[in-house]
Amino acid sequence: MKRRSVVVAAGLAGSSTWPLAMAAAPQVKATATATANIAGKTLRVVTHLPETGFDPPRVSDQTSLRINAHIFEAPLTYDPLARPAVLVPLTAAALPEASADFKHFVVTLKPGIFFSDDPAFKGQARELVAADYVFSFKRFYDPAVITEHLYLFENEKILGLSELRQRALKDKTPFPYDQEVPGLRTLDRYRFEVRLGAPSPRFTALLADRTAAAVAREVVLAYGADDLLAHPVGTGPFVLGEWRRGSKIVLNRNPRFREQVFATVGAGPEPELQAAAKTLVGARAPLVDRVELSIVEESQPRWLAFLQGEFDILTMPPDFGHLGMPSGQLAPFLAKRGVQAQRALAPSIQHTFFNFDDPLVGGYTPAKVALRRAIALAFDSAEEVRSVFRDQAIAAQWMIPPHCYGFDAQLRSELSAPSHARAKALLDLHGYVDRNNDGWREQPSGQPLVLRMAFSPDRRARQRSELWFKHLKAVGIQVQFEFASFGELIKKSLAGQLMMWGFIWSAGGPDCDHFLGLAYGPNAGQSSDCRFKLPAYDRLYERQRVLPDGPERLALIQQAVRLALAYMPLMAHNHAIDTELLQAHVRGVVRHPFNSDWFRWVDMAAPEPPGPSKPATA
Repeated sequence: MKRRSVVVAAGLAGSSTWPLAMAAAPQVKATATATANIAGKTLRVVTHLPETGFDPPRVSDQTSLRINAHIFEAPLTYDPLARPAVLVPLTAAALPEASADFKHFVVTLKPGIFFSDDPAFKGQARELVAADYVFSFKRFYDPAVITEHLYLFENEKILGLSELRQRALKDKTPFPYDQEVPGLRTLDRYRFEVRLGAPSPRFTALLADRTAAAVAREVVLAYGADDLLAHPVGTGPFVLGEWRRGSKIVLNRNPRFREQVFATVGAGPEPELQAAAKTLVGARAPLVDRVELSIVEESQPRWLAFLQGEFDILTMPPDFGHLGMPSGQLAPFLAKRGVQAQRALAPSIQHTFFNFDDPLVGGYTPAKVALRRAIALAFDSAEEVRSVFRDQAIAAQWMIPPHCYGFDAQLRSELSAPSHARAKALLDLHGYVDRNNDGWREQPSGQPLVLRMAFSPDRRARQRSELWFKHLKAVGIQVQFEFASFGELIKKSLAGQLMMWGFIWSAGGPDCDHFLGLAYGPNAGQSSDCRFKLPAYDRLYERQRVLPDGPERLALIQQAVRLALAYMPLMAHNHAIDTELLQAHVRGVVRHPFNSDWFRWVDMAAPEPPGPSKPATA
């Protein structure tokens, strides 16, 4: 799942032996510098989201995950053209063997896949083996590796691993990577098995998650905690060529990448998918030799640079949706230049959480529930879509996004029916009234009622804060805003130091389990920023996890959604509409809802020489 950046100084503490690798290399100071110029095609992409680094367990922001997906590889992936999503092998030779009770899985890897060259391998070609995935999965359990993705593995109840982690925490000893556990073992050079304590019909989806990537143990030992973020070494089609933090990331073709010929189980019916299936027949990844990803946080410079031909691909900023896609159609001035547009509803959710550990907005009493629901009633997400996102989103009803199992297009909740009058009535009923006639409500105890909301310091976040201020003032609630970088807010959120904050979650797979898990008690401090701990909700979550898809599971999901809407730990705002703008010479771009590694299938004709600059107007 993608959400944001986490700046952490954590790494491997532990064992000194590794049966399939060389001894640890000396510590190397990691400095990502440009390699020799790469001849051939260069794809120029721009994003507004800064990166954190490139160690799979320790990052979750969109940019870092996208780069990691082109360097590291999981055993499985999703067919790039099939709709709905279909799992297919990536480094695995086939889909995993699964027992009838969904508690035992065996993964067999393709032989002859190699990591990219790195000094940690001391000049030797290093083959990907089953033990690499066993080691990489164990890293999530190492207390020295600070990760918010541990819940993905712990929720699967892999036998023995949580116990190893608890022992290391209790004894304050290095995590015992070489101790075998029944739940995760190598069977031979290319096979490993996973045994679970409870049925998990969708476990194989974890093997396609962006975090389930193979990292070589020698590399972890060679670079240590901080330098590892700057030294990604994987088996994917690209290697890191240059990194200027918060500014530019360059990927170069991996000389050791295996031959990968494009294949699909069948393209979806959409015209762009059918066209891509014809274009990519026989294609060998990657089709470009170099990718330059620029980070430009403000939308106007990104927009103008794309119009001037400085970038090949731009995710259209919502601020300019009325210029680039008026009424959902590509603007004539862009069409005349040959610009292409790909528009799709994203599997994402913009939301605001309430920290249940906070004494003001947290809690399960009727008065606390009423406060959160009144806040949600006061805010107008439809106005936010119009004024802030320029209609490049749709209002959300709860936290399950489109393209995910359990998404209910017919659901209508209070989140799409704002009402200042109802919010005021609810606050009055539960004692949140203005006792001193200063125009602001107090708590039932008489203490001040002042919300604290966090935002990043970009222009859109400031627009959203102004909208919040307007609607909360209309119902008599004071609010103070804290502006800080994404990374700083993440650290505070993980430590439970924020009262209210919001960001975008993007789905990593076609199931709703992650989004239900945002309100699951044991996930507090990891994916669950709201720290909601309601036994009735937790039991529903646990029951639906072990069921195959079908009416029984769907009924439990719907019960959990209704319960969460009643207690309001999370307030859903909208689902984004993503529009990719492509210059005329770009070919083969197919953005899958759940794959991040789409650079490998992008191709380009030779671009036209840049002409004289013209004002960027529509």
